[in-house]
Amino acid sequence: MKFRSFLVASLAAYATLVSAHAAVAFEEPAADAGAGKPSGDASGPTLSSRVAFKAKGGKPSSSGPITPVDTNWTPPPCWYEPYWTAKDFKSVTEAQWSIAESNAKIAGLDAPDYSKTKDRYKNGKPYKDFNVSKQGKGRWWIGVVNPEMKDDPKSRSCNKPAFWVDNGRAPAEPQAINTKTLAQLAYEQTKVPDTEVEMNPDGKQTVNLPSWIWLDKAKFEPVEVRAELPGTGMWAATKAEPVSLHLDPGTEDAKVFPASGDCPINDDGSIGTPYAKGKAKQDPPCGITYLRSTNNAPPHRLKATLTWKISWQGSGGTGGDLPDGTFGTTTDVTVQEVQAINR
Repeated sequence: MKFRSFLVASLAAYATLVSAHAAVAFEEPAADAGAGKPSGDASGPTLSSRVAFKAKGGKPSSSGPITPVDTNWTPPPCWYEPYWTAKDFKSVTEAQWSIAESNAKIAGLDAPDYSKTKDRYKNGKPYKDFNVSKQGKGRWWIGVVNPEMKDDPKSRSCNKPAFWVDNGRAPAEPQAINTKTLAQLAYEQTKVPDTEVEMNPDGKQTVNLPSWIWLDKAKFEPVEVRAELPGTGMWAATKAEPVSLHLDPGTEDAKVFPASGDCPINDDGSIGTPYAKGKAKQDPPCGITYLRSTNNAPPHRLKATLTWKISWQGSGGTGGDLPDGTFGTTTDVTVQEVQAINR
């Protein structure tokens, strides 16, 4: 009895160790899934991707993710990537087979039927001995989940059994990771600064007095995110650059400049123009005139939204554009009414 308890504890500890490294699914006796299926179960992949990210620019302490202008665009929910060496895949898979068979024996149950899986990866139908003879000449590719989309049903679609790809060859799998995939993942990780506009007058605004609004280019330098798959030489880097500012005054009792509310970027990278003395009677190139005071009512919710153009480049001379993204910041604005204005 003591030996049995010791064996159970030992197997459980070993199972935890294997799972911490990465789990490979067991074949269900009635299914044609196989231990090589990288999903963990029939619901889809569970392994974590090895893609790493590095950001440059922006303000991590005061920033947020961009929202694609194209509402139909989404990053990949899952993909296939090179994961296991031949020997590692063999070790982990055979260890899990052994654990499952031992646990079944202890519980007095029939051993799981891994015949189809063993045929696929060990007995030459089509792979022999997990391709150990090709150690260092390729990798086993598996399906992995985008952790940002793990609750999306589409994230479970990369559930094909693990497959081998020789070094230097592209897999014949449309969901296999490539530089464009990495660029899309970098896009998803892009965080841009809060859209904190400069205003004149500063603080309380005045009825019928134009409020000049602008953004200092120094506060909105490009934001770059690099995504790479270690050990493959595959990488992609996105670059987000502000191109326009949209103003929503938070009330219909306001006049926006320009009338569309879209303030374009200037040649020097700034947006709008700072107020200068003597321009009080001029319409600002970017700004708002509030037509009614807030009195004791709640302040207006001025929303300033920047549009960011996203481009990317990657290894192998790849590159292109991704959908523009937006990020907005809301500011409370109190509007007062005065009889005389000196400015």
